[in-house]
Amino acid sequence: MTDQAVAAAGSRQFFGRQRELKALRADIERTGLDTLTGRKAPRARVLLVAGKPGSGRTALAEELAAGLSDRYPDGIFRARLTEPGGDPVPTARVAQELLAALGVAEPPGAAEDELTELVRSALGARRSVLVLDDAVDAEQADPLIPDNPDFLVIGVARGPLTGIPDVRPCTLGGLDPKSAIELLTAFTGSVRVTVDPQAAETLVEECGGLPSAVVLAGGWLSSRPKSSVADLAKRLRALAGDPLTRAFLLAHDGLPATAARILRFLCLAPLGRADAHTASALAGCSVSAAATTLADFAALGLLEGGEDGQYQVPGHLVPLLRAQLEERDRPAEVQLARARMLERTVRLLQSCRAVTEPEGSPARRKLSGLPRALRFPHTAAAAEWLDSRQAFLLAAARLAVADGELDTLARRLVASLVRALAAHRGAEAAAPQLYGLHRLVLDVAERRGLHRERAAALLNLADLDARTGRTNEALLRYRSALDAGRAANDPYATGRAMESVGGSYQELGDWQRAGDWYGRALAQRLARDERPDQARLYGRLGAVHTYAGRYGEALRNWRAAAAGHRRLDDLPGYARALSEAARVQEYAGRPEESLRTCEEAVEWARRAQDTRLQAALQLRLADTLDRLGDPAAARLHRAAADRLLETERSAYEIRSGSSED
Repeated sequence: MTDQAVAAAGSRQFFGRQRELKALRADIERTGLDTLTGRKAPRARVLLVAGKPGSGRTALAEELAAGLSDRYPDGIFRARLTEPGGDPVPTARVAQELLAALGVAEPPGAAEDELTELVRSALGARRSVLVLDDAVDAEQADPLIPDNPDFLVIGVARGPLTGIPDVRPCTLGGLDPKSAIELLTAFTGSVRVTVDPQAAETLVEECGGLPSAVVLAGGWLSSRPKSSVADLAKRLRALAGDPLTRAFLLAHDGLPATAARILRFLCLAPLGRADAHTASALAGCSVSAAATTLADFAALGLLEGGEDGQYQVPGHLVPLLRAQLEERDRPAEVQLARARMLERTVRLLQSCRAVTEPEGSPARRKLSGLPRALRFPHTAAAAEWLDSRQAFLLAAARLAVADGELDTLARRLVASLVRALAAHRGAEAAAPQLYGLHRLVLDVAERRGLHRERAAALLNLADLDARTGRTNEALLRYRSALDAGRAANDPYATGRAMESVGGSYQELGDWQRAGDWYGRALAQRLARDERPDQARLYGRLGAVHTYAGRYGEALRNWRAAAAGHRRLDDLPGYARALSEAARVQEYAGRPEESLRTCEEAVEWARRAQDTRLQAALQLRLADTLDRLGDPAAARLHRAAADRLLETERSAYEIRSGSSED
């Protein structure tokens, strides 16, 4: 049909290319020998299907892969290496998409080398096929090829991938006349071809045998049952340009003006993907009208897919659509269409998140006021939509930020996507996507000089760096966030950054600097009378002084933390601070004082009804009694801790059983 499927619209039938399929299968059998040792090559076998866009190269690769499923039982994986329109996809992003398909967790913020290594490792133990579609060059494809001789890579490219050893390209031209006419007949029916077979041969010659051009010609004829094949061949001959361009212009110009405008605007859709909402927003028409128009385009061979309501603009048509858009539509109209699409996407994301909120909440009340087409019936439907549109949504965010002229909408889109992902997946599971989104926020903030947003983005990125063990990188970002927070005169950002700088130094074992930065953060919290933060920072200071062996300073800070928690009526916090003070007293060689403080902590944990904390403190108390030479009392406390934990387990089992009922 096109690069994606040499088949009639709505059909998966494959036409022609039997000679090429046979040659490719034979090439697999020839794989293999290392020229020096005569043994099987250690890397995956790489086949290459080469041809210009529209030649059916991807369809051939997919047909080959499907026919090999019995030999490669671990599945077929796919990655597209070029954006619709021709821009290369960064290898890191390709690796991220493959890891998601493989079910492998991606470390947030991982570098390209780490991501590609994870891909190769995951593929290294599988008998699978990987289709690398529209590779730009060998450097883009090579990092994804595993060292696994039982693995097969099928590359699709315009020409040879020089640099990958032992790859013989299967170069495609046009379909043979018989196959091209069969493809045409799938659209037109047999009658019009049978009555004038010479005209059919002339038509496929005018199409250069290119499947994409034949499909467009077939779509044109299928929508005009009274037109003859000869008439279409004559029309094509009268146009200038290569076969694909002529067939496209005939299809485009044959549409009603409104439909042609919608088609042109579809090249603005991220990744060339569009559903009814996207088309509706771009064209400024109703969702139902957009859905009908998209289905009509698919029947004409102008779009692919549609099974799940999502359509794909064929990559080889995107440059042609962009050229028509530049020629026929005013820039202001194009920018307005982009803005409408982004605004619609923001509203859908807001609806997607709001459905996770409790009934009666402000978000749910606001949701009930939206048009029905923008509402999700339940959380599961919203989550399914978010999963199925994730690639589109992330691409929309990237494009909005790169545009540079719609930064307000771009910021709203990114913020809405962050909230929706966190609401449905949790911040931990969504961390890889959130990392990229925070980077986009940072790009906009730096471009616009938005210091508050820059500080927030840097803090979020640094937190993710810290969680994945990149402490030095986190430290640099926290310091930059502190500068941005000061520039914005934002006390929250500066306080949070100072505390996080201290935490980074603590993680690095630099107790002196950690204590210094915690002290700076504490001074700010004291000046602003922010009592919960004061109590927490006294505890953090107590911890670093303990690690540094400065027990006097540590004890003073833990006592200050305990006093702060008690003033806040935070009984569990008070008990924990007392228990840490008891630990410091024991380290300082004052076991009797430690025993009394620990007994007091146990009592406050009991008052707080924190069973787990009370049990933990009972065990600590038992250890202290052992060291004081009172094993009998230690056994009593351990038994008490066991009873507390058994009670907690029983209560959990009862709660779990009730929830199952």
